[in-house]
Amino acid sequence: MELQVINSPFTQEQTELLNRLLPTLSETQRIWLSGYLTAIQASGVAATSALEAPAVNVAGQPAVAAPAISKEITVLFGSQTGNSSGIAKKFSKKLQEQGFEVTTSSMSDFKPNNLKKVQNLLIVVSTHGEGEPPDSAIAFHEFLHSKRAPKLDDLKFSVLALGDTSYEFFCQTGKDFDNRLAELGGTRLTPRMDCDVDFEESAAEWMNNVLSELNAASTLTPVSVSSVGAAASTSTESEFTRSNPFQAEVLENLNLNGRGSDRETRHIELSLEGSGLTYEPGDSLGIIPQNHPLLVEEIIAAAGWNGEEIIQVSKKGDTLSLQDALTKYFEITVLTKPLLEQIVNLTSNAQLRKLLEPGNEQELRNYINDHDLLDLIQDFDLRGVTASEFVTLLRKIPARLYSIASSPSAYPDEVHLTVRTVRYQANGRDRYGVCSVQLAERIEPGDQLPVFIQNNDNFKLPANPDAPIIMIGPGTGVAPFRAFIGEREEQGAGGKSWLFYGDQHFATDFLYQVEWQRWLADGVLTRMDVAFSRDTDEKVYVQHRMLERSRELYEWLQEGAYIYVCGDEKKMAHDVHSTLAAILVQEGGLTMEAATDYLIRLQQDKRYQRDVY
Repeated sequence: MELQVINSPFTQEQTELLNRLLPTLSETQRIWLSGYLTAIQASGVAATSALEAPAVNVAGQPAVAAPAISKEITVLFGSQTGNSSGIAKKFSKKLQEQGFEVTTSSMSDFKPNNLKKVQNLLIVVSTHGEGEPPDSAIAFHEFLHSKRAPKLDDLKFSVLALGDTSYEFFCQTGKDFDNRLAELGGTRLTPRMDCDVDFEESAAEWMNNVLSELNAASTLTPVSVSSVGAAASTSTESEFTRSNPFQAEVLENLNLNGRGSDRETRHIELSLEGSGLTYEPGDSLGIIPQNHPLLVEEIIAAAGWNGEEIIQVSKKGDTLSLQDALTKYFEITVLTKPLLEQIVNLTSNAQLRKLLEPGNEQELRNYINDHDLLDLIQDFDLRGVTASEFVTLLRKIPARLYSIASSPSAYPDEVHLTVRTVRYQANGRDRYGVCSVQLAERIEPGDQLPVFIQNNDNFKLPANPDAPIIMIGPGTGVAPFRAFIGEREEQGAGGKSWLFYGDQHFATDFLYQVEWQRWLADGVLTRMDVAFSRDTDEKVYVQHRMLERSRELYEWLQEGAYIYVCGDEKKMAHDVHSTLAAILVQEGGLTMEAATDYLIRLQQDKRYQRDVY
């Protein structure tokens, strides 16, 4: 490529210089030079040196004495299930590729006193339960909201908040961090981004916004992030992700409960052969489910729609029949306040409008918790609203995450799940758990399921195989502990292990009983305490067994045991936590305040880990 002299504004000397320079430039350098010249033209500032380019603000005007942004970036994440961790690590890799010096850390590993030294802070954090920070973010959240938090006048920051709009306090933890950092004097690098359960596009947009701001204040080349998955694709990673799931063949689908049980628990075995997907005990498997066909048919009939109508289902212009869209793409079993606030604009229904008025918050909360899309259409007479208008307001069906119940060492190229089937009646209708009933009723060996691996660094076996472990997992909460013990058996780990397990009836609900008995006989599992709540006049749960063994449990803690809790967050996990504190008071002679601090330190040291939902 040579610059022609004919009709050129350049002198002969300039032309020769350019002709020597241009062939030596890489594609990246050419893009940078083009952007630099465009910025110079817009700003009206004379170009003196490409290495000393004047700072230009968003409006295209010269920034007055604006210092170049530091290339040191701190990325902190607070994650319960692994989503925030995954996003943070992928974005950190992209920042490093752009020449930034990146420190990436879980909030639980970050020393809060170092915060005042940080100039550029990026936070990726989820909200757990009803507005609470995830376990790994609790200590940092408390520090930041305490009187010990430093002034942060030199800090630039941005927050990516993950949440679920079906919860009242959507993205509350991210909002807390965003507001508090601003209160302490920090300046927002970009506005906070709040993400619903289908977070990929929003997270990618936030990444692009942050990169644009960082690059605008530096001499680095802007690079777009097309998707969260693209932000970290490497030759060693599987091509299959949340946004591009692997079609896994079902190898086995069994009911673990005995005849006469009130419960149905499916043991699912899937093949990962050829996927390149890998996992560790403690990770989860994500399944992209399909809605129950009967519910889809009832919604279409109630709204007066045509199931064969072709509708657009994505911003990219993808289309499906309405029947397929409601079956495979949109969420129809969960209502959210934002959804109702949008739907009210499509109807003149006064009753729905009244439900959303100030003062009716509890009534609205109750309705959202107890009803689904079919109820909404029937209760507020939404016939007449077109399908194309209506479905644009629905969110994409979220993946369901299940704790993996298999050891990758014991079952290479396979993954096992333990799934409790959810069926119940409410408001005169049968209700179905979306994924659990699909697995129980409509999936057979030989079928395929779209899956991905959800890594969870917050729920892992000790690095030291000789460390003792205490596992507390009633019901399907026992799933990851089957993986833990299976892995320890394969690795020949020498550490003691203790399982607390509970369910309703010994005869019909003792999940994986034969395997636990074999592991006990072989010494792989040191001891096991069980609680079957419906086999005695007085209900007995795992926390009661813990109290009965309080002296031994305390001694294991003193020996350095790691505690793991998996299962129901709303009641079981809180009861177990309170029981652990009571044991520390009873056996260790601590005050309740000291016992609480002890458990916090265990969490910070990763000796107390929870996988609760």
